[in-house]
Amino acid sequence: MQFLEALKLKNKLFLLFILITVGLVVIGIMGALNINSMKRNIDSLYFGSLVPVTELNSIMQTYHNKLSSTVRKVKYEEMSPSQISSEIKNATFRVQQNWKTYESHFKREEELQYVEYVSLEISMINTYFMKIAKASINGKDMSKISLKILEERTAHISKVIQKLINYEVEVAKYERKSFLKHYNSTLFQLTIFLTMIIIAILAISFYVFKSIQNDHTRLEVATKKLRRANKKLENVSYTDALTSLHNRRYFNLVYTRELNRAKREKNYVTFMMLDIDFFKQYNDTYGHIEGDYALKSVAKVLTDTLKRPTDFVFRLGGEEFGILLTQTDETHSARLAREICDKIRDREIKHEGSLVNKYLTISIGLVCCVADSALKENILISKADKMLYKAKDGGRDRYMISTNVNDSDIQELEESA
Repeated sequence: MQFLEALKLKNKLFLLFILITVGLVVIGIMGALNINSMKRNIDSLYFGSLVPVTELNSIMQTYHNKLSSTVRKVKYEEMSPSQISSEIKNATFRVQQNWKTYESHFKREEELQYVEYVSLEISMINTYFMKIAKASINGKDMSKISLKILEERTAHISKVIQKLINYEVEVAKYERKSFLKHYNSTLFQLTIFLTMIIIAILAISFYVFKSIQNDHTRLEVATKKLRRANKKLENVSYTDALTSLHNRRYFNLVYTRELNRAKREKNYVTFMMLDIDFFKQYNDTYGHIEGDYALKSVAKVLTDTLKRPTDFVFRLGGEEFGILLTQTDETHSARLAREICDKIRDREIKHEGSLVNKYLTISIGLVCCVADSALKENILISKADKMLYKAKDGGRDRYMISTNVNDSDIQELEESA
């Protein structure tokens, strides 16, 4: 560090120029090495692994080595009926699982019809083996089983699946050939691109090296201004650190703005006040870390439910949240309140200290009306607060709604218990 401090600004910039150059060269080499590694990995994926072929081979082996062998043992009574049934069921189940896995892979248009045909053939031969298992359980004479039919059916399904295997191998070869062609083209383009980038960065670095001395003083002044601007930005932050919701400061700004806009446009405006039920008891029971988790869980439900640009969600303080909506009538507002209550309860956050439910719940007070010039700013907050207390008095884990903001009458649309 002392060595760097002793260097003049020009020497420091020259050293920086050298470091950038070396760094770009190293990045180029590492990029080439990584691309080659990627090529080997993808090549292995296309040509070496051939996962679909492995699955199809497993199906064939099951028919030949397991099911066919088991049927022969059935004919010569080398196994008990229960063992026979278990072996056949397990083997056909493995075949079905491998086939389902194979079908889940990407299929081209031209192979879908044949895949459906193979699926039908597998289903038919599985039915054949299951009939043998059922006959064995029912005590029928297994010595009459025709090995010729068994061999014919096994040979047929092997032929059908082998055709599919051959197709997968050919596709893998074709994909590998296409990949190598694309790889060589991409490598050439990347080489040109990196070369141009290196030349451009070197030119820019040289320009910076030439001009930075003259701009040094102005840069210091700009840095100081930027620090002051950042400090101001921190002081006017509008985000709650715990929940990432808008905080009370932002609520004070948005509430007045959106209410005035609703008045001008004579639109619906809705304000909800939410409170976590028995949150103090929750903190006392589980601790503040779990309490913070509960707050973040409620915040997530609110942000997941309310996604319109005109939907504003706030953490007003402690366990209290606020929601401001415009262009939302009372029916839709009530539905949203009920949905929020249900979703929070459905998260099944245990709350042993609650007197209303074994899981964490909330109470909501909301007011919805058409804004006009006579609507006072504080009436929505006051009404929502009263509705919240009515929801709590009514048993909590519910919402109460008012659509009348001109007098003390309350219209209760619905409760969500």
